[in-house]
Amino acid sequence: MFLLAAEGGESEHNPIIPLWQEIVVGSVAFAVLCFVLMKFVFPRMEQTFQARVDAIEGGIKRAEAAQAEANQLLEQYRAQLAEARTDAAKIRDDARADAEGIRQDILAKAREESDRVIQAGKDALAAERATIVRELRAEVGTIAVDLASKIVGESLADEARRKGTVDRFLSGLESTGAR
Repeated sequence: MFLLAAEGGESEHNPIIPLWQEIVVGSVAFAVLCFVLMKFVFPRMEQTFQARVDAIEGGIKRAEAAQAEANQLLEQYRAQLAEARTDAAKIRDDARADAEGIRQDILAKAREESDRVIQAGKDALAAERATIVRELRAEVGTIAVDLASKIVGESLADEARRKGTVDRFLSGLESTGAR
């Protein structure tokens, strides 16, 4: 363009002020560029930005939903844990009560067995005592009759008399020992 101006013989052109042809060409080029940007590029950029916003907001919403679900599960687990602790305490208390019942049963059976053994011992002791007393009566009777025969000088050979004498003597001893 400078060539056209130089050939046309026009005066020197001011370099600060552009030529009108350059302004028209620049304006047309700018308008075409704006049209292309507004028609194709800006909508695509807007879609990309909107997709990013949706992804970020969706991610935040998903994170909030996941957090809410995690909190709900945490509360459920805490409730289940509390219920399990309550059940465990109940089972432990039941076991203690059962153990105490079993302990009482065992103690009662042990007492019964002890009483039975003691009674059997007492019965055996009473039987043994009765046997010893019978044996001693017979022996003491024989010794007493022999002593009485020697002292009295008379023979106590009659069995009925001897038994009556011995029984009277032992009864006298028992009544004296009972006092």
